[in-house]
Amino acid sequence: MTIAPYDDRYRDDMIFMVLQAKDALGRVPRLNEDLLDIRANYLERGGGFFLALDEAERVIGCGGWARTPNTGEAFLHRLYVKAAHKRSGVGSRLLETLEAEMRRHGVTLVRVHLGAPREQWLESYAFYPKHGYRADAERYMWKEL
Repeated sequence: MTIAPYDDRYRDDMIFMVLQAKDALGRVPRLNEDLLDIRANYLERGGGFFLALDEAERVIGCGGWARTPNTGEAFLHRLYVKAAHKRSGVGSRLLETLEAEMRRHGVTLVRVHLGAPREQWLESYAFYPKHGYRADAERYMWKEL
């Protein structure tokens, strides 16, 4: 597995992977519009976006971050791992890469919004605390970098 900065050539494969990941969670696969233009929604706004690629260069995970303007804070967005690759370290490697990149850009506090209802996002509610995130307001967690 390789973690790589976003590249447009993987766009369609990434979108398909996100829809598959949502379907595997039992959710109606709906595309988040920000994923249609990663450059405009993340990269050109001072954030970042990374892909996890398997040996065949297929997207098996993704995640991004966006800086909160005029602060040292950022939000994590769209951390997804293909169902067949969960619990294999893909999500952890993506998160570690995102956090390192945020630190490199001067981010000192990261927040993540967790979905509702909680029952549909149990994996997220278990994943982030294992990586040092603490509960904040309902459906939010944070971590100092």
